Amino acid sequence: MTVATKVLTAHVPLPLADKVDQMASRLERSRGWIMKQALSAWIAQEEERDRLTQEALADVAAGHVIDHRAVQAWADSLGTDQPLPVPR
Repeated sequence: MTVATKVLTAHVPLPLADKVDQMASRLERSRGWIMKQALSAWIAQEEERDRLTQEALADVAAGHVIDHRAVQAWADSLGTDQPLPVPR
């Protein structure tokens, strides 16, 4: 099965390009393969970040929040002889 492709061009700093070339050589892969792996990983990371942000915003909209004063009191108690339990 052949997947349609599209050429993307990006200007990257020479030290980064050198690292890509070194990684490609070390892994015995092409520069393009390295770039596809890196781009795929970054997109997956950003999609997960967006999913978590949307989930958090839905929690806020539903009122599932912890009072700031409770969090601050807990944080202030850390490192003391009697730390407070994590606020829920």
